[in-house]
Amino acid sequence: MELNKLDIRPVVPREKHPTIMKTFDELKNGEAFQLINDHDPVPLYYQFQAEKANQFGWEYVERGPEVWRVNISKV
Repeated sequence: MELNKLDIRPVVPREKHPTIMKTFDELKNGEAFQLINDHDPVPLYYQFQAEKANQFGWEYVERGPEVWRVNISKV
């Protein structure tokens, strides 16, 4: 299954997390998207833990050093 990709790299910093959260909120249960970023999005993971506990899946596909890819799913 080919996931929708969200390349967040060109988005202005203050819009990154709101854009990612909006993308997640629009998913149906069982759907996912792949986040593409230029750094490890671990702060985003903690935001998901705080705001969406037990509602998401997080799977690293690529871990840098230039590109990070994370599959984020709604459970």
